[in-house]
Amino acid sequence: MDSLAWLQNWYTEQCDGDWEHANGVQIDTLDNPGWSVNINLQDTRYSEVLNAVIVDENVGDSDWIVCRIVDGKSEGRGDSQKLLVIVQRFRSWIDNF
Repeated sequence: MDSLAWLQNWYTEQCDGDWEHANGVQIDTLDNPGWSVNINLQDTRYSEVLNAVIVDENVGDSDWIVCRIVDGKSEGRGDSQKLLVIVQRFRSWIDNF
């Protein structure tokens, strides 16, 4: 299964009639340019995870990615070619949880 389909399924699995009203997945662009992916883990089995860095790679201004867990949220940031990589890193983290 590709990572976008996986993310859709993960989101659907979290929806319980309540969770989706206050939590969810946000994908946005950055002005440097790049991507921002925020996934709220509150009220999921992952909500108690301590803050953690999943990946922090900075090769240069146009080749970088940072993914981490902060205060019950997965935060992924990356250059304009890293949207799929951000989702894949989140998927890998969940699969290995």
